[in-house]
Amino acid sequence: MQTRRVVLAAAAAATLALGGSPALAQAYPSKPIRIVVPFPAGGTSDVLARLLGQKMSEKLGQPVVVDNKAGNAGTIGADMVAKSAPDGYTFVLMDVGNLTISPALYKLPFDVQKDFVPVAMVGYSPHLLVVSSKVPVNNIAELVKYAKANPGKLNFAAAAGMGSATHIAGVQFARRTGIEWNYVPYKGGAQAMTDLVGGHMDVTFNGMVATYPHVKSGKLKLLAVSSAKRWSELPDTPAVAESVPQFLTGSWQGLLAPAGTPRAVVDLVYAEVQRITALPDVSEKLQSLGLEASRMTGAEFAAWIKAELPEMAQIVREEKITLQ
Repeated sequence: MQTRRVVLAAAAAATLALGGSPALAQAYPSKPIRIVVPFPAGGTSDVLARLLGQKMSEKLGQPVVVDNKAGNAGTIGADMVAKSAPDGYTFVLMDVGNLTISPALYKLPFDVQKDFVPVAMVGYSPHLLVVSSKVPVNNIAELVKYAKANPGKLNFAAAAGMGSATHIAGVQFARRTGIEWNYVPYKGGAQAMTDLVGGHMDVTFNGMVATYPHVKSGKLKLLAVSSAKRWSELPDTPAVAESVPQFLTGSWQGLLAPAGTPRAVVDLVYAEVQRITALPDVSEKLQSLGLEASRMTGAEFAAWIKAELPEMAQIVREEKITLQ
């Protein structure tokens, strides 16, 4: 209880400093908090939301409910949050790479920069380039050779749908290596992994949280990681960039709230994310999942989104990516 009073007192002080209402901060939270995950259960965003939610609930004394609202590469759930009351009780946790790609592909029902306030960039993890055990390749060179010998034969599981970060990763890889494969959209990484393990799909780029357990169990073959260089937790696994120069994709997980959410609440939740990801047990869990915690502030997070939007639009334009 003492810890909670300290947190609330800090929030109240922040509100006063910004000319807000101290009553709001002193009362917060007075009811359950909802974290919308715009993908099915089991994926990276879902695992992180539940981990953060449990720790936040223990500290703040209110339930933190994770609400999965999948569809359209995260757009449906994000739109729900954008249109929610900015009272500090609704957030969205998602691969924000999808938010920076979608404006180039969809006519969105919200404005990414105007309708959200970035709260915290939670962390980054590279995509894993994996293939089904049925695909007769063991490295990138063999994959490219096999794909060129069998154009259009391989089915690429586009986890989180067409226009998602994983789909864009597949498109970039295919165009950079001169191969062709078929893209099959999924609502989220968990179902894509199920079909890949079952041999119904052949290849994908997907987040480490949802993918690596299947690699460890021997059900999928890991070919490479999509980070700029080899990932510390997988030192024997090459980076795609070693074969395809400057190749970089991954999962940037971020927490956002509806625009207009009280600054004191945003600051409190940001502080909670930093506290939680620094806890020894959480840090160990993130590390085991291949996730690197971020210390990016809300302002830095907003600047990251602003910089990513035109960059992703350029990739979509140059790669001639369309939703058909």
